[in-house]
Amino acid sequence: MKMDPKKLGLAIGLTSVLALAACGDSNDGDAEGGSAADVSDLNEITGIDGGAGIMAATERAIEAYDLDLPLQVSSGAAMTEALANAIANEEAIVVTGWTPHWKFGTYDLKYLDDPEGIYGDAENIHTFTREGLEDDAPEANMVLDNFYWTEDDMNEVMVAIQDGTDPEEAAADWVDGHSDVVSEWTDGVDQVNGESVSLAYVSWDSEIASTNVVKTVLESIGYEVEISPMESAYMWTAIAEGEQDAMVAGWLPLTHEAFYEDYKDQIVDLGVNFEGAKTGLVVPEYMDIDSIEDLKSE
Repeated sequence: MKMDPKKLGLAIGLTSVLALAACGDSNDGDAEGGSAADVSDLNEITGIDGGAGIMAATERAIEAYDLDLPLQVSSGAAMTEALANAIANEEAIVVTGWTPHWKFGTYDLKYLDDPEGIYGDAENIHTFTREGLEDDAPEANMVLDNFYWTEDDMNEVMVAIQDGTDPEEAAADWVDGHSDVVSEWTDGVDQVNGESVSLAYVSWDSEIASTNVVKTVLESIGYEVEISPMESAYMWTAIAEGEQDAMVAGWLPLTHEAFYEDYKDQIVDLGVNFEGAKTGLVVPEYMDIDSIEDLKSE
């Protein structure tokens, strides 16, 4: 049986109105029941590699604040991927975070207040070498000793890498564009003829940036440079046992505190290459919490 065209149009219109109303009711219900970013929806803290000091600090924070949230061991890349996915859907998430890191320039994030002081104050990043490097490779040692840069400098390289530029290319571009800074690191340093130097680093965005920049500068004075990513514990062990020549990735006094205490008598501290680093628990700005205490279940 055919339906009258006017009645058919009326039926379709009414169906559309009802469907829109249903969607509206559904959204209203979500609003009344709380947003997807509710703290009650959290079931873990997304961490990085297990050897990192921030992970040990977070375990202490979980105990100190009596949090009912397990710490998920992950990696820097997996953590930022989880963060990006949560933000895309405006979902609740809490991650172990640190500055400098490109994610703070990409997303609206905030550190949670830490009234117990578990994560301490600002940290510095140090350069360490194996014993004997000053005698074996004095030119490399001098560059490493002079190496120092700022958050703006590091962010340029990190953002370029995050945007898809190869780390070596991003480092080379930065070196080409900052000859005044690089000249301070190489002032009075003689050219060498193909001697080898090895650098260890942890695969954090900040350390990928700094290690590739130092590699580029050492290559510019004639070194053949090998860089090796590894977990924090292996990095420190490799320097202490002379398997690697140097690193520019020692976070102190908190993040790498345990490793420093274990190996401080077997390594050489050339001093700070970056000031004002920070660690803590990080959430998106849209989450209506301000303190680690707010993560505590009721």
